[in-house]
Amino acid sequence: MTLDILTAAAIAPVQHGFFTRKGGVSSGIYQGLNCGFGSADSAQNVRHNRDLVAKSFGIDRTHLISVHQTHSTQVTIVQGPITEPVQSDAMVTDQPGLALAILTADCQPVLFSDPVAGVIGAAHAGWRGTLDGILESTLDAMETLGAKRARMRAVIGPSISQGAYEVGPDFFDNFTMENPDNARFFAGGTNDRLQFDLIGFGLLKLRQAGVGHAEWTGHCTYSEPDRFYSYRQATHRKESDYGRLISVIKL
Repeated sequence: MTLDILTAAAIAPVQHGFFTRKGGVSSGIYQGLNCGFGSADSAQNVRHNRDLVAKSFGIDRTHLISVHQTHSTQVTIVQGPITEPVQSDAMVTDQPGLALAILTADCQPVLFSDPVAGVIGAAHAGWRGTLDGILESTLDAMETLGAKRARMRAVIGPSISQGAYEVGPDFFDNFTMENPDNARFFAGGTNDRLQFDLIGFGLLKLRQAGVGHAEWTGHCTYSEPDRFYSYRQATHRKESDYGRLISVIKL
């Protein structure tokens, strides 16, 4: 079964991948590589899909580490397999053989690497987490393991693009109350609606935090429904649920 995996030269040679929905055993609205136990897909299908991901990285499923994401700024320093549920939205490690996995369906999956220090990170960055500082918190945690911001490379994977991300005035107020300059990440939409540039905002936060290199892969989850899962696309289609993409980085 062929998996479709996007990679970024900026992170190479550290093994990583932004997996699309291609491949996998899920069917129906989850067709493909649904890796989210939080979906209503069968746990057996999700487990099998995760096994395929782990196999592609040459590791046992216990070394494919994920957490329960809650749109927080909590970061977990991973030193070995996690056996109990952990609420967190980012992970960092300096342990070879461990793969950090983030689940998304429009939010930003962000993979980090300091190849000199041998430290990696992975963050789930939706609008709330990005605004509150999940990316900066991930960098802080990497520094505790010996990473240096100027050496860090960060890549944002498939996420919802500005043209597909329609929001209301209250959403706009959340950002401009934090900093009036954040108005630049909004474009006019229909009536009182606005289009929010989540990716541009994420890149700014990374660069302001001192990351040596930051980029986006250029893929919009909403615009390619046959290739990516998208919460907003599923909502517009009036589907009952949606699958989750997985993004992974491993030392």
